[in-house]
This record gives sequence, C-alpha cells and structure tokens, in this order.
Amino acid sequence: MEDKLSVIGTHICTATDDLYLLVDFLNRNLKDKDVIFGLSLAEDQPGKMVVTLYRA
Repeated sequence: MEDKLSVIGTHICTATDDLYLLVDFLNRNLKDKDVIFGLSLAEDQPGKMVVTLYRA
C-alpha cells in the first residue's frame, strides 16, 4: 500500500524571511501526530506564501 498525504487545509499569508522556520518547528514537534506542514510560493499572488497542512 502506498502512503498518501491528504490536505487538511491551506492558508495564504504574507511571505516573511523566517516563515520557513515556523513550518520547520511545527513539523519537528508534531510529527508524532501524523500531520505535515508544507510551504510554497503563491503562484498568482506576489509576496504571498501558501501554508498547507497535510494528514499523513
């Protein structure tokens, strides 16, 4: 059986230099809760990033 991630939710926010640190902190501290946070640039919104919450 292949492991798949399912999206729980997304949020668009203003890009900051340390946003990746927050996502890393959340992933390190919540890995035993079967959730993963992702961070990507918002394609259609300059200066914005998308935080995605996945269920592992």
